[in-house]
Amino acid sequence: MSPIRKAVIPVAGLGTRFLPATKAQPKEMLPLVDKPVIQYVVEEAIRAGVENLVLVTGRGKQAIENHFDVAYELEDMLLRRGKTEDLEQVRAITGLGQFAFVRQGEPLGLGHAVLCARHAVGSEPFALLLGDDVFDEDGPALGALIKAFEATGKSVVGVQEVPLEHVSRYGIINAPEHPEGPWDVTNIVEKPDIANAPSRYAVVGRYVLSPRIFDHLAALKPGVGGEYQLTDALKQLADEGQLVAARIPAKRYDTGNKLDYLKANVEFALKRDDLRDDFRAYLRDLIN
Repeated sequence: MSPIRKAVIPVAGLGTRFLPATKAQPKEMLPLVDKPVIQYVVEEAIRAGVENLVLVTGRGKQAIENHFDVAYELEDMLLRRGKTEDLEQVRAITGLGQFAFVRQGEPLGLGHAVLCARHAVGSEPFALLLGDDVFDEDGPALGALIKAFEATGKSVVGVQEVPLEHVSRYGIINAPEHPEGPWDVTNIVEKPDIANAPSRYAVVGRYVLSPRIFDHLAALKPGVGGEYQLTDALKQLADEGQLVAARIPAKRYDTGNKLDYLKANVEFALKRDDLRDDFRAYLRDLIN
C-alpha cells in the first residue's frame, strides 16, 4: 500500500499558450489522440497507488469536473445502442478514484493553488502533479518519488536533466554528489539564465510533499505579478534540510509546449495497436 493517499492536481491555469483553442475549454482537456491530458495525469497517480485526487479548479473548468463525473444521458444512449465497449470505457473514467474539487478564486500562482488544497489534504504527506507534464506509463514517474519519500522521510522533487539552453524554462537544483539514489536539495533557482544555473537538473512537475509545505506557502509574500511561487516555499524546505531530489526515469512529454504537444500526439498514436500501422504508413508517405 502506498504511504501517499492523496494527490493535488492544479488545473486552474488559463492556458494562454494554446489560444484560441483554450478560449472556451480547459487546456487540460486537450486530447492526446482520444484521451484528455488530465486523464493521463490522474491515471499516473492511480498507478502509483494514490486514489484520492484533489483537483484545484478555477472559473471555466467545469468540463474537467464533468469528465470525471457520471454522464447519465451518454451512458443510457450507449446502453440502448448496444455500444458495450464504449460504455465500459466511459464508466471506467468515473471509477478511477475518489475526486474532490477545490476552487482557486484568483489566478495567484502555483503556490497559491497548492495552498487552496490545504484543508482537503489535511496533515498528511501528499503528491503534487502538474498537468503540463505527461510521462510514459511504461516507466516510473510519481512511483519513483514515492519510493524516495519512503527511503528518506523528506519531501521530494522529481527531476530530469535538460539541455543547457533549456534551463531558463524550469526550476533548477544542484547536481547530485553520487550517481544513484535521491540527494539533498541545497539550491533551487527558478528559471535561471545559463550562467547562473546550478546544474541541468530541472524540476519537472512531480512532487511528494510533507504538510509542512503549507506553513511555508501561507507565510509567503507575493512575488512578480502578485503571484505566490511554489519554488519559494520549496527553498524553505531545502533550508531546513527537508527536501531531496529523485530522478524520474520515464520519458516526459511537455504538453504545455505546442511543438512537444504535437510530438506527444504522434508518439502516443504510434503506441496504439489500432492506429500504429496505418499511421506509420501515413507518416512515411508524408515524409517521402
